[in-house]
Amino acid sequence: MNIPSLKDKVSAEEWQLRCDLAACYRLVAAYGWSDLVFTHVSARIPGPEHHFLINPYGLMFDEITASSLVKIDQDCNKLSDSPFPVNPAGFNIHSCIHQGREDAGCVLHTHTRAGIAVSAQKGGVLPISQQSTFVLGSLAYHDYEGVALRDDEKPRLQADLGDANYLMLRNHGLLTVGKTIPDAFLSMYTFENTCRIQIDAQAGGGELIHVNPQIVAGIANVMKVATAGMGAALAWPALLRKLDRTNPGYAT
Repeated sequence: MNIPSLKDKVSAEEWQLRCDLAACYRLVAAYGWSDLVFTHVSARIPGPEHHFLINPYGLMFDEITASSLVKIDQDCNKLSDSPFPVNPAGFNIHSCIHQGREDAGCVLHTHTRAGIAVSAQKGGVLPISQQSTFVLGSLAYHDYEGVALRDDEKPRLQADLGDANYLMLRNHGLLTVGKTIPDAFLSMYTFENTCRIQIDAQAGGGELIHVNPQIVAGIANVMKVATAGMGAALAWPALLRKLDRTNPGYAT
């Protein structure tokens, strides 16, 4: 694809956001979380306008670039010239979460096998791994209402999410909310591994040992210590170096 660079046509702040979001899409592909072209990662552009960046519909996640990302408004109308379509139905979930959570700088949604498998279990996420304790400290659930196309579902999504950063969409998949793109990505990395570990543990057939609830209750402070107070910013530069080695070109 020959896509003209937008680097000199947008603000430095927007360009950095575009580079991080394009990297996030490629990392989602690299870790096997993409569902062809059918899920989304959205990022809010700072400012009072409530504008967003989202993937050009039809591109595989591992070929998305900073310049190919599409700028949209709250109703998924394109705000800049782009040869690519966008998927309003796909933005339905994202738009209501961005609208209801001022801190939602990035919303990441996946349809992975492990995530859907656990979302279909009545007990949801079980406290059986270290990874699960991080998720359970800020986890919410939303019951399946069919393909998320209806506006009347939005208030229920907002209410179910509340102030949580992890949302399990029953019979559907996983969603994370982050103040930044790295935050949402690291949360999804933890969420996805939590689900994979649970499915593997259940497949073993033995009795599962549950983590002490007091450990889960104190996990927020533990997470700060484990990341040296940096959160996702600790791992993000290394992830970008990984992309530079394996799939460069996202920042174009």
